[in-house]
Amino acid sequence: MPLPDPTVAHPILMPEGEPLKGTVFLSQVVNNPKFEVGDYTYASSFEEPKDWAQTLAPYLFPFSKEKLRIGKFCQIAHGVRFVTSSANHATDGLSCYPFPIFDETARSGFQPDTRDTIVGHDVWFGYNALVLPGARIGHGAIIGAGAVVRGEVPPYGIVTGNPGSVVKTRFDAATVARLLSIAWWDWPKDKVERAVPAIMAGDVDALSQV
Repeated sequence: MPLPDPTVAHPILMPEGEPLKGTVFLSQVVNNPKFEVGDYTYASSFEEPKDWAQTLAPYLFPFSKEKLRIGKFCQIAHGVRFVTSSANHATDGLSCYPFPIFDETARSGFQPDTRDTIVGHDVWFGYNALVLPGARIGHGAIIGAGAVVRGEVPPYGIVTGNPGSVVKTRFDAATVARLLSIAWWDWPKDKVERAVPAIMAGDVDALSQV
């Protein structure tokens, strides 16, 4: 099965040939240097944002000290938000009030939290999921609709709820280890295309033979 061209902004065409503006390959529309995203990762919205990077990660500024890194082949539904570390307030004093941001001199370089937010490959984010600063989400995970995610999510873990918790993993430990070793998302395009039937069938043995 052929893969779409990863260099186009709108990879889905409607029956009349017009692009579906509400779905984009993020690598083609994000220009924030702190927002890194891999090929084939798409986001969808019922209303096309003017600025996809700002909509998905509203606190991630070009001058932020943290980064948001999202891998390849991720799927991001409407309403998903990444609250990155620039949003956090200091909590080690007597108040969380961010006094320095109102003073031009003191504001320079003031950022209490600088943790990166890291998303692996092939992660599915359901409707209105919220990812909090410093989250580390493993390859193949599913983040359920409305889930609030913080901390570590293991590869192929399924997270639901607020606070988000890992309710189960998609596969047993041996299968997860095999998938991580195969790492099909790093294959060249033609090999991934040949592998699509095995991936869709859930056939790890066939995938390993591609």
